[in-house]
Amino acid sequence: MSLLITVLQNVDIDEKIKNAPDSSYSIGIFIGTLLPFVVLVLIAFAIYRYNKNRYKDE
Repeated sequence: MSLLITVLQNVDIDEKIKNAPDSSYSIGIFIGTLLPFVVLVLIAFAIYRYNKNRYKDE
């Protein structure tokens, strides 16, 4: 699992921050790097809650 995360995060963030036009660009890089993982966690949690409630009703 950690290999998959390493491959997906193979973005050189330091290089992007060095070439940034201003300081607020680094905040956007930080958000853009974490956003896909946060979305995946939210989707996984929603699926978990849906299945938990479905089995509870049966």
